[in-house]
Amino acid sequence: MKLTGVELRHIAMPLVAPFRTSFGSQTTRDVLLVRVVTDEAEGWGECVAMTEPLYSSEYVEGAADVLRRFLVPALAAAGPLEAQLVAPVLEPIRGHRMAKAALEAAVLDAELRATGRSFARELGAVHERVPCGVSVGIMDSIPALLDAVGGYLDEGYLRIKLKIEPGWDIEPVRAVRERFGDDVLLQVDANTAYTIADARHLAQLDAFGLLLIEQPLDEEDVLGHADLAKLINTPVCLDESITSARSAAAAIRMGACDVVNIKPGRVGGYLEARRIHDVCVAHGIPVWCGGMLETGIGRAGNVALAALPGFTLPGDTSGSSRYYRTDITEPFVLEDGHLAVPTGAGLGVVPVAERLEEVTTGMEWLAV
Repeated sequence: MKLTGVELRHIAMPLVAPFRTSFGSQTTRDVLLVRVVTDEAEGWGECVAMTEPLYSSEYVEGAADVLRRFLVPALAAAGPLEAQLVAPVLEPIRGHRMAKAALEAAVLDAELRATGRSFARELGAVHERVPCGVSVGIMDSIPALLDAVGGYLDEGYLRIKLKIEPGWDIEPVRAVRERFGDDVLLQVDANTAYTIADARHLAQLDAFGLLLIEQPLDEEDVLGHADLAKLINTPVCLDESITSARSAAAAIRMGACDVVNIKPGRVGGYLEARRIHDVCVAHGIPVWCGGMLETGIGRAGNVALAALPGFTLPGDTSGSSRYYRTDITEPFVLEDGHLAVPTGAGLGVVPVAERLEEVTTGMEWLAV
């Protein structure tokens, strides 16, 4: 394919309710969409960077800037487009994995649409639908948490993930277990809120039969996670620490994780996400697909990825209504705790033009 141009589109998506984690609270999701136009087809990608550099060093305006000044020009100068060549072409530009992932996803979407193939087929999916969990943010009170969890279970979600932080951990988990019983698949996510000095405190979670504790320590403290894994019985899952197949292999070798959360945007794209999946499968490490409050564009790719054989735990691939009253694509609807894997060419979804215009806050065309 020959690249014609790239559109950077900023949209603002109001959340149905505030979503609070250990690094902050969100009421609106500011999203950067990337549309790649070629001589054969166009494709969409979604950048998962947040408005401020709190979850990671990347942020929306920074992602737009590096795309505009460096990534798109590098791709344009490389000649004919192939999705598998995007990462090597962009490798000299350090970091910026979320921006790179959005650009690669858009190229892959265009390539697959041009040839009539789906994301699921290209990535190696083996399932037609995937089991879904839901991420529950930090609440103002335990009664509010119990109401929220009860509602999600009534909707059919198969796994509950509770966001935790110091001061909001043991008692909320205890309350959920006591109210809903031991049969509920339950896990917690700390988003790097603890240190190894908290090991004895975190060991109290062992009593609740959790599937895992996700990223309890700083993302760079892989050795600390290896130490923590020896001090608690709850399986340790790495999220922010996993940035590539190489980092996944190193963490596994160190004994730093029993489970891995794969977020395509965090690791530089769906093709690297597939490589991480393959590394984990080779080492007997279960994986699941995390979420970044994606719209239907990002959700479509995540659902396709979660249909690979190594994704044996329900992911954060929730239905559209979990976060948005109206998605920018046709909504993903939960059925019996599962989402159907899109089968159409490329991502299998496209934005609804009217809805996209309603939420657009800025747009820029980069001609090449």
